[in-house]
Amino acid sequence: MRLKDKVVIVTGAGRNIGRVYARGLAAEGVKVAAADILEASDTVREIEAAGAEALAVSVDVSDETATQRMAEAVHRRFGRIDGLINNAALYQDLALKPFSEITADEWDRVMAVNLRGIFLCCKAVVPYMKAQRYGRIVNIASNTVFKGTPGLIHYVTSKAGVLGFTRTLARECGEFGINVNSVAPDYIPHVKDDKERPERDAMIQATRAIRRRELPQDLIGTIVFLLSADADFITGQTISVNGGSVMN
Repeated sequence: MRLKDKVVIVTGAGRNIGRVYARGLAAEGVKVAAADILEASDTVREIEAAGAEALAVSVDVSDETATQRMAEAVHRRFGRIDGLINNAALYQDLALKPFSEITADEWDRVMAVNLRGIFLCCKAVVPYMKAQRYGRIVNIASNTVFKGTPGLIHYVTSKAGVLGFTRTLARECGEFGINVNSVAPDYIPHVKDDKERPERDAMIQATRAIRRRELPQDLIGTIVFLLSADADFITGQTISVNGGSVMN
């Protein structure tokens, strides 16, 4: 187990992709804090059933007080915070539409979770990482940034902000032994997408060098690598995991 006894917070771990990340990290020996605005107890039960240790934490990542309480609860339970996976984001419920049809309220909601949320979660955990002179932060970005995907300008803009945030935070935190990187996946269908967006999935698969559906499990190896000692000299980087859809 490459990450045995490391303590890692995974936001948005209550369902879908975040739950897969949490289970994958637990399989590598991580003590997982499954943080979500939704109920994350099912994620914890799955991890514990596999013999690992986990904690469910309720958090609205766009709320500063809530993120501070999240970090406090994790540190109180495990005594340290080694890693943070900033996965929570608004995407699944967004409808494709021209930028002129996106309301200011919808724009603000996306930015509040996708960008402000990462800022607040990092602000909450970095003091603990500084105190121990060690930390690993992995921000989940998106391949849409490199494609300029139409119909999702608010989402794409928020994820472009993640790249700039990652690079700047990496420079500010490097002296404290904290590495900050991003992982950019391509389109990963959710369950409801199988019924509502099959043509979109097929179209995107056709753009890839590896022409198959992308799965959440495809990112676990990269995330584990960035959390491990193998990535000790890597920071401020964005790794695309996209089957060769966009080659940077």
